[in-house]
Amino acid sequence: MKKLARKFRNSKDDHYSLPVHDEDSRPLDPQEQEEFVRSLERSQIQQSRVWRRVFAALFFCYILFHLYSMFNQASSPWELRYHAYFMEETYSWMIISADMVAVLACSFAIIGLLDESMHHRRWIHYSFFTGVVLAVFWLYYMLRLPKLRWDVIWLPFGPLCASALCLYVDHLLAESSEDVRKLRGYMYTYKAS
Repeated sequence: MKKLARKFRNSKDDHYSLPVHDEDSRPLDPQEQEEFVRSLERSQIQQSRVWRRVFAALFFCYILFHLYSMFNQASSPWELRYHAYFMEETYSWMIISADMVAVLACSFAIIGLLDESMHHRRWIHYSFFTGVVLAVFWLYYMLRLPKLRWDVIWLPFGPLCASALCLYVDHLLAESSEDVRKLRGYMYTYKAS
């Protein structure tokens, strides 16, 4: 094995080695640097908007589901299986109110994602705290059931996970934006000789 390693290191064949320098490399002048950084900024802003809209659309679909659930509970109470589990434990208006709070939590998350002001993260925090209150409500009534129903575990944790996901997405996009800002700070002055 040692002979093979020595033979490989001493090999005169260059197609196994990486090039040491690039023949075409040259420093970028300030104008080229500026154009490059601007293109990265535009790309980052565009990608940020796209991802924020994608997650806002997902949470909007979740809101539509809860609106359907509220309507169904109001028109024909306890027909949905995940609501019927709680028939003996709570009132129908409490279930409708809990769905309304879930809609409110997801709405806060959507506002936080789509708002472009400095305080957009505040809306996501409102969503998170609303999700915590909703999780406590559902967990209280789930623990009162004679048998723990794992198929409704999404009731307490759905809006909470949605807002936590919003916080994570917002953090990733803010980090990406900060990296582009740092790149602008790293621009250098090149003087041709």
